[in-house]
Amino acid sequence: MGMSAAASPKAGGRRRRPRRHGAIAEINMTPFIDVMLVLLIIFMVAAPLIATGVPIDLPQTGAKPINVDQKPITIAIDDKGQIFLQDQPTLEPDLVQKLQGIAKQGTDERIYVRGHKQVDYGRVASVMATITSAGFRRVALVTEPHSR
Repeated sequence: MGMSAAASPKAGGRRRRPRRHGAIAEINMTPFIDVMLVLLIIFMVAAPLIATGVPIDLPQTGAKPINVDQKPITIAIDDKGQIFLQDQPTLEPDLVQKLQGIAKQGTDERIYVRGHKQVDYGRVASVMATITSAGFRRVALVTEPHSR
């Protein structure tokens, strides 16, 4: 029931000094970094799924992806030829008026046209002609890269 020799201050053991500072309240960085990496992976996987609204099977090309600073205006043409402006169904005669209402930078706004690969090319060309006749010059077609 006695004290051990190593714990006794008289036996040459070290005495514990009381702490001068309070408890250290720091975040343990290893679990924090692990959580951040898991969230990064989740968002990298989920971001492409969020970007497309109307399901369209795009044609494939060998073009490089374009770097975009801001979210562009998207126009989608599904396999039935129906037009969607920012995922909302739109008729071609109303397209220019709605585009001018959405475009914050006027006719310098970037517009992406996504056409289903089964839709007639004339339909896609007609929509692009309608857009460019309204003065929009930064119009581009969106395609899928070739699968290797």
